[in-house]
Amino acid sequence: MKTESQESMLGANMARRSFLRYAGVGAASVGLLATAACHKDHNNPNPTTNGIDLGAKDDFAILNYAYALEQLEAAFYLQVVLTPYSGISASESALLTDIRDHEVLHREFFKAALGAKAIPALTPDFSSINFSSRTSVLAAAKAFEDTGVTAYDGAGYLIADANYLLIAGKIVSVEARHAALISNLITPGTFAGIDVVDPTNSLNKSATIADVLKIANTYLKTKVSAVNYGYVAS
Repeated sequence: MKTESQESMLGANMARRSFLRYAGVGAASVGLLATAACHKDHNNPNPTTNGIDLGAKDDFAILNYAYALEQLEAAFYLQVVLTPYSGISASESALLTDIRDHEVLHREFFKAALGAKAIPALTPDFSSINFSSRTSVLAAAKAFEDTGVTAYDGAGYLIADANYLLIAGKIVSVEARHAALISNLITPGTFAGIDVVDPTNSLNKSATIADVLKIANTYLKTKVSAVNYGYVAS
């Protein structure tokens, strides 16, 4: 059995080889992100007494916001695959492994694109999740995926650069597929329930940065705040 470290290395290597092909993002666009991250006048996100703050109110803060969420999701699915829950089927194992691979790719992409502007690696806290229980794991997965989609939908309008917005749109569409799959594993036919899709307009629900970080921080030892967006980690 692979160790968690080996799984992380596997995901990182896969990310370097295949993310551009997977996401459909041109090398020039990624180069633009990396160049901007290295050279634009911008304050690095700094550790605070409560953890890590996303920094100035700009596109880099939003990218770091996404990076924080992708770190959390990647860590969760790495653990799910490393320690499968009791009675997991071959098909469920394959599906969760695919999601793990996607989340690791997302994490590694943001890390590389942000470069020196990236927030530090975050330490997860999954003590509330029973990884041996299918019910516990899938409930946590649904919480992560639904929160991730509402986070991207809620923060998209804050992104000024069209290249960043394009990439965010490509990633959130994959996250929505994950969310639908997990919901359907829990209760068949609930891939677009009223808990996630507003029945009055058939649009996915969204959430503010403050609301999302309150949820995310319950699964993080390293707390994340967004002072410039109205949220201080407690």
